[in-house]
Amino acid sequence: MTTRIGFIGIGMMGHGMAKNLLAKGFPLTFKANRNRSNLEDLLAAGAQEAKTNADCARAADVVFICVTGSPQVEEIVYGPQGLLEAARAGLVVVDTSTAEPASTAKVRNDLAAKGVKFIDAPLARTPKEAEEGRLNTMVGAEAADFEALQPVLKAFCENVFHVGPPGSGHVLKLVNNMMAMSFAACTAEAFAVAAKAGVNLNSLYDVISAGGVNNGIFQMMCTKMLKEGDLTGMKFGIANAQKDLRYYTHLAEMLPVASFMGEAAHQSFVQAANLGFSDKLIASLFEAQEKASNVRIVPR
Repeated sequence: MTTRIGFIGIGMMGHGMAKNLLAKGFPLTFKANRNRSNLEDLLAAGAQEAKTNADCARAADVVFICVTGSPQVEEIVYGPQGLLEAARAGLVVVDTSTAEPASTAKVRNDLAAKGVKFIDAPLARTPKEAEEGRLNTMVGAEAADFEALQPVLKAFCENVFHVGPPGSGHVLKLVNNMMAMSFAACTAEAFAVAAKAGVNLNSLYDVISAGGVNNGIFQMMCTKMLKEGDLTGMKFGIANAQKDLRYYTHLAEMLPVASFMGEAAHQSFVQAANLGFSDKLIASLFEAQEKASNVRIVPR
């Protein structure tokens, strides 16, 4: 029998995931939140809309959650007409959000008491790859549960990694995002220093692009910015990055492990948010540096 899918969170990432699940033949029921602008093609492809999260779970064998973070996941699970209300033996809930490991453990234990498997499978790459069915996911699950879920995940993922037992996915995602956001904060600061010192920023770009310091984050942030003044090359928000770094530094503190780099990156994003760029994308770290250091980086 074809696995019935429930999907909660049809946002920038969720839309592409849901679209690809439908295209691969999985029956899909979704629960929309505030944004209803991107539902038409899903409905046209045969998706059904549920009125509540509980109704979405009742219509599904596997429920995907794709929202911002732990508060939203907990509301979906514990809130009125939430997943816990519709919990039944055999149901699988897959959280693709970037969440706090302590919250993940609590949700997993509470759902397990009702016979529900809760699997963490956070994502890497961007909405572009979501639409193309080429995301990466890092899955924390028991081996048998991973094997059962893998064919569903391959509907929207190019690379599916089993990274360990339950909880491992969310930990690895926080480590991944700390590294990525540290690269981003470092790049913005480096451009500010170079600009203030009078270095040609195109020369800086050429040198870094040709050497070992080059990386994907650098290219996404800088290429369109320098050529076109376009700050949309990396489609991930400063507010979300700040949240992920807060989760990471909290995790490190709880272990405990000193986190000098994570804390420095976190404070770079706190500064950017305080300067008014919370709702902008990552490359607007350049704008935050311009404002903080009274320097010109972005061509206008």
